[in-house]
Amino acid sequence: MKSTWDTIIIGAGNAAFCAAHAAREKGAEVLMLECAPESENGGNSRFTAGAIRFAYDGVDDIRALCPDLPEDQIAITDFGTYTTDKFFDDMFRVTRYRTDPDLCERLVTTSRETMLWMRDKGIRFMPIYGRQAFKVDGRFTFWGGLTLEAWGGGPGLVDAHTEIAKAAGVEIRYETRALSLITDGDAVKGVRVRHKGEVYEISARSVVLASGGFQASPEMRTRYLGPGWEMARVRGTRFNTGDGIRMAMAIGASTKGNWSGCHAVGWDFNAPEFGDLNIGDNFQKHSYPWGVMVNATGRRFVDEGADFRNYTYAKYGRVILSQPDQFAWQIFDAKVTHLLRDEYRIKQVTKVSAPTLEELAKKLEGVDPKAFLEEMKAYNAAVDTSTPFDPNVKDGRGTNGLDIPKSNWANTIDEGPFEAYQVGCGITFTFGGLRIDPETAQVLDDDLLPIHGLYAAGELVGGVFYFNYPGGTGLINGSVFGRLAGGSAAEAVLRSE
Repeated sequence: MKSTWDTIIIGAGNAAFCAAHAAREKGAEVLMLECAPESENGGNSRFTAGAIRFAYDGVDDIRALCPDLPEDQIAITDFGTYTTDKFFDDMFRVTRYRTDPDLCERLVTTSRETMLWMRDKGIRFMPIYGRQAFKVDGRFTFWGGLTLEAWGGGPGLVDAHTEIAKAAGVEIRYETRALSLITDGDAVKGVRVRHKGEVYEISARSVVLASGGFQASPEMRTRYLGPGWEMARVRGTRFNTGDGIRMAMAIGASTKGNWSGCHAVGWDFNAPEFGDLNIGDNFQKHSYPWGVMVNATGRRFVDEGADFRNYTYAKYGRVILSQPDQFAWQIFDAKVTHLLRDEYRIKQVTKVSAPTLEELAKKLEGVDPKAFLEEMKAYNAAVDTSTPFDPNVKDGRGTNGLDIPKSNWANTIDEGPFEAYQVGCGITFTFGGLRIDPETAQVLDDDLLPIHGLYAAGELVGGVFYFNYPGGTGLINGSVFGRLAGGSAAEAVLRSE
């Protein structure tokens, strides 16, 4: 078994594979280490729906990325534009202007070229019809800056990455957990690993950390995110326990970012502790803009229509976790149930239905039924029914006079049958992580000097996201900085020859 490599990449998700592709195309011999078995490969990337945000100027950019898209489909679709200015606006707005400007600039300005690079590598994309565009008057209109997804979703993305990497000569070792980085005090020289009970060392001239955040560690969640976070469900892989971050910190790496922040969503209340690959991302429940959410006291607690789902879903999980008994019910009536995403129709769902609100109130486990009915009466009376409802735009159809308004897509909830779905908090990834050089993705030490031979990408990089994030930015973040990290790592190796 080969024990010396040009570049070792720790992890095997989207960011790691982009690093592997970039390093390999520059001529480096590349080894990927994945602690999960091959049956659970892909890290968090396999659990995503594959949506990926990038800047584009119009339909020609979509054509370039989706060459198989039929012209008759294009003719009935308004893809709009999502310029770099708009991407910048969204990043700064949702992070409350805390995103690191240099990291953000790298992310936004290279997002389109990175997508084209991935397409040239063999990754296929397709428009997100059904989730990001509704057919109104014979036309689809995309909204919220999120237009394309990887072919086959997260599993398709990981499988394509794996095939491309292996074809290029990248070796992947599964069930091989990186334990620590080997360093001579100046540079990283390799990795100490464990494989099926055997501990050994692998030498390398550069190492890329791309092993995810610490969301699958209840201890680290509670330490950094705060009390109660040990109760959250993990949306994705059980293997993202912060190993890469800890290994780097152990040799003096600097940390950065929103360590008490994370991406967390409304997730089926009875979902398992970790993600289930058979269900994928379908425990999420993201059609709340079309209905209302109530807590155990029977009251609404958030503006469900504050913005497009893309800009609110990643922060509402935290809000749900802070409610009494850490749950909420999403309520819909017959006027909007046809708009619910496919994830509402899986068998493994916590759902109740009833022909009347009075009967529904009796079925909402843990909810004060009298208070719920009072809340629905007040809400229905406050809806501005004179403004037309349009799910493709922020329609301004709101409420009047409520302490907690609903700003868009407010319909009266008065037409049976009624459906309700119980949700808790599902954590996706954490925002705090390692500090990197935005030009090279090289990890910096506590003196803010580069650690020779060490690079990082993906969830374990801090400073990109604070408080919230625009939907689909996780995958493009991994792609952009994975490509940068792998390329930089390989170039450093070649310069030293």
